[in-house]
Amino acid sequence: MTKPIRPGKCGRSAGWLRFVLALALIGGAGALDAEPAPAAATAHIVDHGIAIGMGPDDIAVRFLAPGIVHVHFEPDGHTSAPSLVIDGKTALPAFDRVHADDGAGNPSLASDRASVRWDKRTGRLLVEDAQQHRLLQADLAALAHGELILQHAKPDALYGIGGYNATEAATSGLLRQGTQVAAAGEQGHAGAPFVWSTSGYGVLVDTLGATFALQPTTITVSGTSRKDLDYYILIGTPTQIFGDVAQLSGHSPLFPKWAMGFTNSQWGIDEKELLDIVDTYRSKHIPIDNFTLDFDWKAWGENWGEFRWNTAKFPDGPSGKLKRELDARGMHLTGIMKPRIHTDTVEGRYATAHGFWSSASKAAPDYFSHKPVRELDFDQSAVRAWFFNDALKHSFDTGIAGWWNDEADDIGSDTQFTNMERALYDGQRAYSPERVWSINRNFYLGAQRYAYGLWSGDIPTGFASMAGQRQRMLSAINVGAMQWGMDGGGFKGHPGDENYARWIEFGAFTPIFRVHGVFGEKRQPWVYGPVAEKAATAAIRLRYALIPYIYSYEYRRHVDGVGLVRPLLFDWPHDPKLRNEIGSWLFGDYLLVSPVVRQGQREKSIYLPAGEWTDWFSGKRYAGGRTIVHTTDAKGWSDIPLYIRAGAIIPLQPPMDYVGEKPLTGLTVEVFPAARRSSFAYYDDDGSDYGYEHGAYFLQTLTVQRHGHTVVFDTGAATGSFKPALRFYLLQIHAGAAAAVTADGKAMTRMAGPEALRGSRGEGWATGRDRFGPVTYVRMAAATAERIRLTLPR
Repeated sequence: MTKPIRPGKCGRSAGWLRFVLALALIGGAGALDAEPAPAAATAHIVDHGIAIGMGPDDIAVRFLAPGIVHVHFEPDGHTSAPSLVIDGKTALPAFDRVHADDGAGNPSLASDRASVRWDKRTGRLLVEDAQQHRLLQADLAALAHGELILQHAKPDALYGIGGYNATEAATSGLLRQGTQVAAAGEQGHAGAPFVWSTSGYGVLVDTLGATFALQPTTITVSGTSRKDLDYYILIGTPTQIFGDVAQLSGHSPLFPKWAMGFTNSQWGIDEKELLDIVDTYRSKHIPIDNFTLDFDWKAWGENWGEFRWNTAKFPDGPSGKLKRELDARGMHLTGIMKPRIHTDTVEGRYATAHGFWSSASKAAPDYFSHKPVRELDFDQSAVRAWFFNDALKHSFDTGIAGWWNDEADDIGSDTQFTNMERALYDGQRAYSPERVWSINRNFYLGAQRYAYGLWSGDIPTGFASMAGQRQRMLSAINVGAMQWGMDGGGFKGHPGDENYARWIEFGAFTPIFRVHGVFGEKRQPWVYGPVAEKAATAAIRLRYALIPYIYSYEYRRHVDGVGLVRPLLFDWPHDPKLRNEIGSWLFGDYLLVSPVVRQGQREKSIYLPAGEWTDWFSGKRYAGGRTIVHTTDAKGWSDIPLYIRAGAIIPLQPPMDYVGEKPLTGLTVEVFPAARRSSFAYYDDDGSDYGYEHGAYFLQTLTVQRHGHTVVFDTGAATGSFKPALRFYLLQIHAGAAAAVTADGKAMTRMAGPEALRGSRGEGWATGRDRFGPVTYVRMAAATAERIRLTLPR
């Protein structure tokens, strides 16, 4: 049996490959053509892969999965360890479902998704999809010169590599061309050595930093960190490609369930104001789950002050009394962390004695304490092990439940921020079963393994800045930073009331929903007047109604690599109108959102992709593949352009002031059947620990399909050992008022109306109307496999 292969390893040793190639040459390999590959280049099938010899150098080509082709250049037999980009701890399952053919010196490999063939005449590796459509040609001889050169079709749209920082112009949108640098960057930038195309391929290079030159028909990668250039060609749809990226670079763990809700961050606060703010949220029934504290929570500048409570501002922090008070209110507390510590403290002197300082950082006065500080070198394992120290453990035990990591992006490192959060992730996981949560100010692929969220940096307030967050979010997602958020309302300045309301509506449809401002700024809804408060409150409440939907995509991101938000081009890759679309995006599979980002806007043009769409608020239906005009509320700011995709299955929870406030015994499920079968995987777990990694979850697939005058809704058998409080689903099927309903072939009891059905204890059905038109309501048991069939009037 073939052993599992770790990313970065192509199986056999380089020496063994050279031995096999030598035998092939002795056996009579033919002479090279007149327009040949490099002198003495040979290729042979070896153990389900292609072994290519170019003088003293070897190239190993192998399928690691149906859509992953690994190409590893081994100069003079040299190999090195994978970088942080690749998850070296996870071995991919052995993959040998490959058809290999020596092909008279032009060996080829094929899976059910792709094929690769070495062309001995040109010295190129030819990559095709399952339909034998040529995707790429790789010039393997260029590897010896430290370059990766790939040819592709001229029309191919390219994405990935990098996003935008907080201040640069984001005029390129999502498309990438010309010279692009793969780097972590600073101030909200996201980067990855990864370029991909909606034409059906991606290329992931294992390197810390690189330059990509994107020409109309050529991709050239140079300046990589490894001499043994190592890369992966990914073939498939955008969703498949990102699933394969997750296999190689590592899956992201689940955030705690409370992180699906709303976060208020503030700089300039004390314990009394904190409790007053939380109590106001609760009294107004504006849902919220997390409050993030800036410098205020720390004894900054004192011995161990980077890691412990500021007792002047938070006197009940160290004793745990404040935590108990917040727990009683259903509120979590998270705090800022910095990569630097004060040099003239106990911990600073310890860092000096143990060589913990970054060589890229020099001691300098801190802008807040005005005392000398210096940045730690988180690339050192000893620094990471020390950082989650006893002082920080005490702060964690007494209420700091998550980490806002700031300013580790200013020393030009692609790994500093990743390894800072890695220190906190590894430390907390070794210490506590509680899930890790973090937000960070840059991203480099691989960071997602450490419960790593990204926020877009210190952005200014105003409509123009808010509008610019759309391409920042979608570009970050296009390099794998799926957990993205922003300083809602803007960090620098004070937003106008309308700007604040519209920003909250935007933020409600992002992965990480939070607000923040500069020192002294308040971002609570009631600060911005009654009109803005009403609009913002409605948006926050809608976010909370959607928590069961949102949390299911949290699990999907962990498993499949694609998160809650994705550009429309993921699902309509061949629609030319979506190649650079930033105004709208998918929120899960079934909601398209297009937030209002212009002041006083009365109408908004929105392109709806192919399919059928329904306005969430009005119930009006639209055929897709065209641009519609959405009338916006320029006075009350109460509308969010939100459209439901045909086939949608959307679970909703009843009103709650925070996640988990009440046991979720029943779910309302909005169902919009289509002729094409659609499904939704409903997921739940305890929301707080890592039991899901060991099967402690609840997962049930819901499917629906319309066949003329019949609608069939199925629930599959539930999997996982977690037993939720959930007892029933209340389906609201928007296909008309049924004449009859059966469950597993038996007639269901018809109730007098929707309210009678909601008040019943058993299964049954009723008809009625809502904003979408005639509805059939069905109450059915959760956690069991069952088929519901609706017969509609002819």
